[in-house]
Amino acid sequence: MTNSKKQSELTSKEGLSFHVTTQVDDDEPIFLTGTFNNWNVADRRYQLKRIAPKTYQVSIPTGIELSYPIEYKFLRGGWDEVELDEHGNLTDNRILEKPVSEVKVYIPLFARKNKAYDSFRLPKVVIISNHFEIPQLIKTRRITALLPHDYYETDKRYPVLYLQDGQNLFDDYAPYGNWGVDKRLAEMSAKGMGDIIVIAIDHGKDERMAEFTPNHSTGKFRKKEGKQYIRFLADTLKPHIDKNFRTLPDVKNTGIGGSSMGGLVSIYAGLVYPEVYSRLMIFSPSLWVMPNMYFGSIHVEQSFDTRIYLYAGGKESENMVPNAQKFKDMVSKKGSDDSHIDFHLALDPEGVHSEYHWGQEFPKAVEWLFFR
Repeated sequence: MTNSKKQSELTSKEGLSFHVTTQVDDDEPIFLTGTFNNWNVADRRYQLKRIAPKTYQVSIPTGIELSYPIEYKFLRGGWDEVELDEHGNLTDNRILEKPVSEVKVYIPLFARKNKAYDSFRLPKVVIISNHFEIPQLIKTRRITALLPHDYYETDKRYPVLYLQDGQNLFDDYAPYGNWGVDKRLAEMSAKGMGDIIVIAIDHGKDERMAEFTPNHSTGKFRKKEGKQYIRFLADTLKPHIDKNFRTLPDVKNTGIGGSSMGGLVSIYAGLVYPEVYSRLMIFSPSLWVMPNMYFGSIHVEQSFDTRIYLYAGGKESENMVPNAQKFKDMVSKKGSDDSHIDFHLALDPEGVHSEYHWGQEFPKAVEWLFFR
């Protein structure tokens, strides 16, 4: 069987309908999300229509090309209200292996907000500025701090994690969903691991690709402002945070991270500034931008007991996992015997390129990076 024939058998432009029954019967909307819409949980096209008590329908319109197998789930407004089994447990993604016209689904339960934690444990969200100046780029940006829930009730100091793409971290109305960082931190607090400050840096929208592209990359993008951006983080933002919040400012308590292009620029920042960051949270990095893995002024031998948590999903692209393994090998080879770099490579064979999967990985990464 040729590849072209196999592909034709696994795609369809015909419509697909879902007939859903559930034990839940109230006015809250139910949404369908999956690989066909990049796991967008706020896609109004896929809001279910109530046709009878506890009975709903939704269709993927005719003309949208569907590639099989399709992975999908049902939820109610966000990943904190995703479908559960009859025992209240999270379920695996639903999978439709081949084209059909209708799928019948039964959903016993949905998760409820604050199910895994008490609401008082949610972090204090403080907008530092909606127009924080970035002198290195002559721009401004919204910067937000997520503080431990009891921050104002103690005199403790905390480690800090700087995360890229702030719009996608905890905003329930983000177009592609969000990591649910605020809820993850509340869950971690209940387990005694919530003592951390997260600084969320909004991306530059149309300027995102340029700001997150390392200056040493090899021609993928003409405009490259990564060097200026990481200088801003290290030379301007971090001193401001350390001055205005009770942080543990030393390198062993400072981390940086992000996903996709945000993961790439976090690698760049962490390896160019090993004296600033020693905890790197790297999810699904866009290593294809730098195929030769050349990061210019990297001083791995100066690393201060650096920990790198690197996540990659097997269903993101054919190169994601191999590139992640290649990056790990590159850094390990470049480092000397006393460079003190500890790697954790987390590979999810079923993982796709989405905020949902990065949010699922976030607590594991924080625990390994800061509380192990």
